Amino acid sequence: MRIIRVENYADMSLQAGKLLAEKIRSNPSITLGLATGSTPKGVYEYLIDDYRNNQTSYQQVKSVNLDEYIGLPPNDHNSYHAFMRKNFFDHINIDQRNTYLPNGTAKDLLLECQRYEELIMDIGGVDLQLLGIGRNGHIGFNEPGTSFQSRTHIVSLAQNTREANARFFNSIEEVPKQAITMGIASILDSREIYLLASGEAKADAIYKLINEEIHEDFPASALKQHKNVTIIADKEALKRI
Repeated sequence: MRIIRVENYADMSLQAGKLLAEKIRSNPSITLGLATGSTPKGVYEYLIDDYRNNQTSYQQVKSVNLDEYIGLPPNDHNSYHAFMRKNFFDHINIDQRNTYLPNGTAKDLLLECQRYEELIMDIGGVDLQLLGIGRNGHIGFNEPGTSFQSRTHIVSLAQNTREANARFFNSIEEVPKQAITMGIASILDSREIYLLASGEAKADAIYKLINEEIHEDFPASALKQHKNVTIIADKEALKRI
């Protein structure tokens, strides 16, 4: 693993954004694996500015998102479909037909998991996956105990994960209890991975990732099995390293 140490969240977003923009310019038909939530939001803001100022083109880019809540239709403002449109897709020249997320309202959710996994393979896999890390080590919505062999699947969200996401909802009661997520094996199939971490709240998770053994009780530790992972983290997230 390569570690890029930065000063704060703004610097993390700037550094990751620059690296991503360079990848897109060098490979205009790149397939990006994208994440949602507060961690990558600053990266998307940088990429939007880069698109406006430098005309970096997304016309041939494909994107595959990690996950989606079960029960939220794409037009729900708390869905990850809506998040990606509001915070990224609507501001660049990407073909919306080339942006893929799981369907959390599919009639057959198990079939939707299979369809999504096959879709990722059909488009040639993910070239560069963007990840955050949960306090309990979850990546995507893969909670502790998830098999490292897992593919796209249905998950029940841990209470602390729902509490962490409750800030986006009116109350924790509104936070869905299940989601569809790319599995750990699906994530590890990506050719390259950027893991972002910011703030003291992520310090323990980053410490465990760097220093402790690979174990399914800490999902992010699976990343040690990947040959091309870059951690971009600020000094607070790295304070125990």
